[in-house]
Amino acid sequence: MTLATFFEHYLPAIEGEMIALVNSPEPLYAGLFGMLRYHLGWSDEHFQPCRLPAGKRVRPMLCLLACEACGGKWEQALPAGAAVELMHNFTLIHDDIEDGDRTRRGRPTVWSIWGEAQGINAGDALFAISQLAMARLRERGVSPSTIVAAFELFNSTCLDITCGQYLDIGFESRADVSIAEYLVMIQGKTARLMSCACLLGALIAEASEEQQEQLRLFGLYTGLAFQMYDDILGIWGDPSVTGKPVGADIARGKKSLPILHGLAHSEELRALMSRGQLSQAEVRRATELLQGTGSCEYTEQLALQHHALALSALDRANLKSPAVAALRELAQALLGRNK
Repeated sequence: MTLATFFEHYLPAIEGEMIALVNSPEPLYAGLFGMLRYHLGWSDEHFQPCRLPAGKRVRPMLCLLACEACGGKWEQALPAGAAVELMHNFTLIHDDIEDGDRTRRGRPTVWSIWGEAQGINAGDALFAISQLAMARLRERGVSPSTIVAAFELFNSTCLDITCGQYLDIGFESRADVSIAEYLVMIQGKTARLMSCACLLGALIAEASEEQQEQLRLFGLYTGLAFQMYDDILGIWGDPSVTGKPVGADIARGKKSLPILHGLAHSEELRALMSRGQLSQAEVRRATELLQGTGSCEYTEQLALQHHALALSALDRANLKSPAVAALRELAQALLGRNK
């Protein structure tokens, strides 16, 4: 079975699990749940049903594939997969407010339509719903001890994400951020949730401790490679595809990996980035300087190194299911993407 086959099989079930949860229990709350459905791509800003691109659903796919790869029933992992995706989207709603981003996936962000206060509240609601999603593991016949372990992993991951976001926000006003610090930040903010998704699948499948550890590492290294490539798109990505303005990371002074590498190799770039918010002309010049320092190539190579570490961990798990090939294919697809 190819990755596309697994996507066709899993995605309707993942969407159905989430739709069942993001549903208003009271007519007076319809606006709040409408915001959530808008963010998730199920409605327009007038809360009319639609189907728009709403993310790649990579994290729940990792969870379900990991479960099946370990010999488990992927249906049992559906609540955990939905929970991981809902938590991811709660962080996106809050990230957009914290970063001042007015567009995501080519559409206005929740806060830019309904205001910061409602945006914060909507993100909080989605976090609570993600917890309720995890509780549905009981309905799938997952053992109580496994559910407790899954909840502990899920919430420790949420804490790691907020720690990573704390660093990311703080780095924007610092001129002395190291690549080592950057790696700590993206491990918490991005890689930890992908690691959590894989480990949740392995836990629910009752895989051996060694298999759980290797799948955790597979998710971690895949997440690190994913973020590094996302950093490339944040500078050189096509806005019509990414849904983000040209050079958005440069304009905001974000300390992504290419920027940190460039800062270490260009005095002119350091002087330029020290000015704070940059004009479009300055963003273009900064991009030229990053090209000159080979920062894109450096980031690509580091992403490939972490991708190789991910595949090595998957090999060490010694799993025989067809889902293993799909995990490998998914990790590969996350490199070289255009959005």
